[in-house]
Amino acid sequence: MTNQADTAPDQVARLLALVPYLLARGEVRLDDAAAHFDTDAEQIERDLRLLFMTGLSPGLPGDLIEVDLDALEGDRVIRVDNADYLARPVRFSPAEATALVVALRTMVDTAPAEAREVIARTLAKLEEAAGQDGEELLRLHVTPTPLETSAVVPVLESAIAHGHQVEITYHVPSRDRQSTRVVDPRGLARVEDLLYLDAWCHTAGGDRAFRVDRILAATELDTPVADPGARARDLTGGWFTDAETTTVTLRLAPPARWVVEYYPVTGQRPGPDDTVDVDLEVASEEWVTSLLLRLAPHATLLAPDAYAESFTAAARAALSRYDDDGVDS
Repeated sequence: MTNQADTAPDQVARLLALVPYLLARGEVRLDDAAAHFDTDAEQIERDLRLLFMTGLSPGLPGDLIEVDLDALEGDRVIRVDNADYLARPVRFSPAEATALVVALRTMVDTAPAEAREVIARTLAKLEEAAGQDGEELLRLHVTPTPLETSAVVPVLESAIAHGHQVEITYHVPSRDRQSTRVVDPRGLARVEDLLYLDAWCHTAGGDRAFRVDRILAATELDTPVADPGARARDLTGGWFTDAETTTVTLRLAPPARWVVEYYPVTGQRPGPDDTVDVDLEVASEEWVTSLLLRLAPHATLLAPDAYAESFTAAARAALSRYDDDGVDS
């Protein structure tokens, strides 16, 4: 049984699978449903109590999914009703189908080679399903915008081919800042669904891997790279570390779990009393302090100790301002 804390996408995915599963069986014991979805009975019960508050627009009583709470609480049996539309195949409206075709036609031109065949097959099936009703939809032609085609990629590829340095403007989310730096580009590598630039950074004085989608601007310079013979590192064999970042561990109570949805976390474990412990890679102690002040009192900094001392001092300073203003804290 899985004990890891759920994220919102986890719960949504399970809810979308749960309703057809229940409707196909008519009646399911709570423990059996929990075992099927590799979770515990308490989580399934929380899902069901959320489920009966959802349904078709405009959300009037007759529009909502019905869950037999008496059977759930008494016999621990699940019965749902008024949810047949979730068990039927989805029929796209013309507007929805058009949006999908536009997105897929854009993607097929800009996606990596290994993904283009899958996208093309999906696009063909959607266009076939549109049939005669989709004639206007099928005549759509989409010209990718510079943003969609990652305008910096041709600049980086040209600099790599010519052995030239590149000036990039880079956004660092963990600091919420952008910086301009000169780098010696070595190569581009795809890691999972992201494209990275492997380079020697003259600002940091070391090897760096820059996410291409965070490079806001790139200019190829006339100056040659310092080491023309340097080869690109293999970034595809696993995650790589960045010497500018520090691993921070936070313990989050339920009101603070939005952090997991909003920021990329590198580790996640269940903690005591329905909390979750998460690891984040951060590049600024000040950013961590600011985040903790926003989350207080629903988050605890577990590591590193030096950051905990800094946050304690900042919290005391903030409280002292209330005291100075005559406010009862």
